[in-house]
Amino acid sequence: MTLTFLETIALAMLGLAVLLSLLRLALGPAAPDRVVAADTLSVITTSGLVLLAALLASPLYLDVALIYGTLAFVGMVAIARAIEGNGS
Repeated sequence: MTLTFLETIALAMLGLAVLLSLLRLALGPAAPDRVVAADTLSVITTSGLVLLAALLASPLYLDVALIYGTLAFVGMVAIARAIEGNGS
């Protein structure tokens, strides 16, 4: 499998986005910053799964990306509510 120029650029941009998000997750300074970084990582992972589906021409990865994105959203909402302090 040979990657085209645009596919290579897309992979490089995803890699750079992961590195920057991990840096924000580690440095932080506060919990909301880390939550936003974790949410960004979940979005990057979802887009990586979509790119993988395009590269391998397999629609199965699109289903996985859809389910992963939905679960990541629900998880981030739960974490945000826990940080906010409201139990209801």
